Amino acid sequence: MRAGHADRDRTLDVLKAAFAEGRLTVQEYEQRHEAVAAAQTYGQLAVLVADLPSGPMTAPSPTVATPVPATFMPVPPPPQARQTNVLAVVSLVAGLVGLSAPAVVTGHIARAEIRRRNMDGDWAAVLGLVIGYLGCAFWTLMILIGLA
Repeated sequence: MRAGHADRDRTLDVLKAAFAEGRLTVQEYEQRHEAVAAAQTYGQLAVLVADLPSGPMTAPSPTVATPVPATFMPVPPPPQARQTNVLAVVSLVAGLVGLSAPAVVTGHIARAEIRRRNMDGDWAAVLGLVIGYLGCAFWTLMILIGLA
């Protein structure tokens, strides 16, 4: 089967990576580079990288989206855990203890910080706000009933 420009480019990527890793000398790399330019079939390309860790595909595949073999792709960094906002936890605790006004104030401040700094703990801030507002409504109702 005839090879296309993209196939030659993938083969060159394998050769470049092998040269960078010290698997090929300068002369070997230059000889294979010239041979890739002259290659017309998949078989000719496969022979040029057969002794390397990764070579070109044996047949075209529409599912391959990356021009570089997965062997030579950089390793993604591990995901880092986001820090939990302290004021969100303070808002939740204040709401649960019965300190309604501080729960509302710290909840709003915490939500603003969470959005600005991309932090975790929004659920705690929202729950603190809900409990704080319910507490404020309860105490307002108690005061109004007491005055009547």
